[in-house]
Amino acid sequence: MRVLSPLRTDGAEVDPAGLADVVAAGTLPYRRTADGSVEVALVHRPRYHDWSLPKGHQDPGEPLTLAALRETAEETQLHCRLGGRLGHTTYEVTGKGRKVVHYWAAEVVHDDGFVPSDEVDALRWVPVRLAGDMVSYEHDRSLITRLATVGVPTATVVFVRHAKAGSRDDWDGDDDLRPLSGTGFSQADRLADFLPRFGPDRLYRAPPLRCAQTIAPLAEKLGLPAPVAEPRLGERGYWVDPGAGRARFRELAAQPGVTLICSQGGVIPDVVEDLLTGSGTDHAGVPSHKASTWVLGFDAGETLLFADYYRRPPA
Repeated sequence: MRVLSPLRTDGAEVDPAGLADVVAAGTLPYRRTADGSVEVALVHRPRYHDWSLPKGHQDPGEPLTLAALRETAEETQLHCRLGGRLGHTTYEVTGKGRKVVHYWAAEVVHDDGFVPSDEVDALRWVPVRLAGDMVSYEHDRSLITRLATVGVPTATVVFVRHAKAGSRDDWDGDDDLRPLSGTGFSQADRLADFLPRFGPDRLYRAPPLRCAQTIAPLAEKLGLPAPVAEPRLGERGYWVDPGAGRARFRELAAQPGVTLICSQGGVIPDVVEDLLTGSGTDHAGVPSHKASTWVLGFDAGETLLFADYYRRPPA
């Protein structure tokens, strides 16, 4: 598997520095055309006479990931699934102070048809290579350049560690049958709210019961079949032959669309570190907290484009 210096970010659901007076979120919506090229959606705001990216303020208590999708749908009628984080922009707003806007690339999965409003009166689809010349602000131009440089994935893996389970020391039976704790079930419910924002098409899991329980609420919410058990992606099967485990991961990662895999803390860091090795990207101490998520984007299952880490599902 080739790696082209993927973006690695640690996703935050609040202003990470705590310095912003205004926190907002948005997306750079994209779609593939019939010839395989990429177009992005830009919006025109009559109040400012500018072309920019869809974005808006984070509501109190609202996760940034949800705010980004909500604002995009409200302004453009485009329903998207999140891809890689593009970073954030920071600027001063007269009378309001310092504003930070967090952005994601977002693949359009459904278009309700644009409806002009007082806030946004036009939407235009533009080839990504030309979009930077059309936007009004340099900070938007830098995000478009980043997407054009990194590329958009043909396949994405949402790699989830199971939620908190009961104590291993207090469990006398087969460890694969150790269930989630009360906290773990609460985390599983929060994951069922969080993970649909990435639009999983299919679900897989390691054999332990706690992995099945972690994504059961998600499967029910999305109406997807029960997740398929993958012995080589559980700790017991993986460490018998790590090379075979990584190979199986690559097979699953090559599937078009979005594949979700729920695994264990003894597997996820090794797989992610292997993907990042040789990329020029920091891969020391790859984290994998309980109920955390790695979102990994690939081009044709061969090139790692981005690696975003979300430490926990938002409350």
